[in-house]
Amino acid sequence: MLFDLSGKTALVTGAGESAGPGIGAGIARARDAQGARAVVDDIKADTAAATVAAIEAAGGKAVAVCFDVVDRGAVLAGVREAEERFGPIDILVNNAGGTGGAPLAPFREQDPEKWELPIRSNLIGTLNCTHAVLEGMCARGWGRIVTIASVAGTTGMEVGASLYGAAKAGQVGFSRHLAVEVAPHGVTVNCVAPGFTMHGEVGGSHPLNRSQSRIPRLGAARDHAAACVYLASAEAEWVTGQVIQVNGGGQI
Repeated sequence: MLFDLSGKTALVTGAGESAGPGIGAGIARARDAQGARAVVDDIKADTAAATVAAIEAAGGKAVAVCFDVVDRGAVLAGVREAEERFGPIDILVNNAGGTGGAPLAPFREQDPEKWELPIRSNLIGTLNCTHAVLEGMCARGWGRIVTIASVAGTTGMEVGASLYGAAKAGQVGFSRHLAVEVAPHGVTVNCVAPGFTMHGEVGGSHPLNRSQSRIPRLGAARDHAAACVYLASAEAEWVTGQVIQVNGGGQI
């Protein structure tokens, strides 16, 4: 079977499910569907439990391990717990992030006291989680790290996302350098850069879509999940240091 992840353990951060599967939950579900054991992290225990329940209902194996990716101590404890339950982490998807509470607004209107919020929730969180699993991957000679960046990290946009874009660009730069460092150890490091995405399984028409892109619909969790499954698979072993744009052609 192509993209078979059987026997692998995948940790997906920010993978809780609330009203419907977002990108993280969709990725966790897709990993499980390909045979991997899913470790679902979310800062909210109830949403992490919802994703686990959905995976188990489909016959898969999953466990919720809740921690804040910004808290290095909590990350280390969470990874230890996950490995005690399911074994070493083979695949890490750095999905947790967002604006960190900083509002979208032109940079000149941003409060300097909030500049670091998106940097911490995206870049620092990615550093913490990656560092926690990387040594084990290198020692075993196999690993996959996929970071969910954003079109905002590669393209200028008129939505007041300069701070968020800076954080996402930091993830991209970090991933490209790390890919070179760990390539001799059998570990690949890549990014997926989503475009405008709806919360749920299926994208649809939306004024934002029509006014700011040329795509037939907004993205859906399944679009990004498919890219992550590929990058985690043996078939992608010669793909590293890349940014896969999943945006429907709207930002090219």
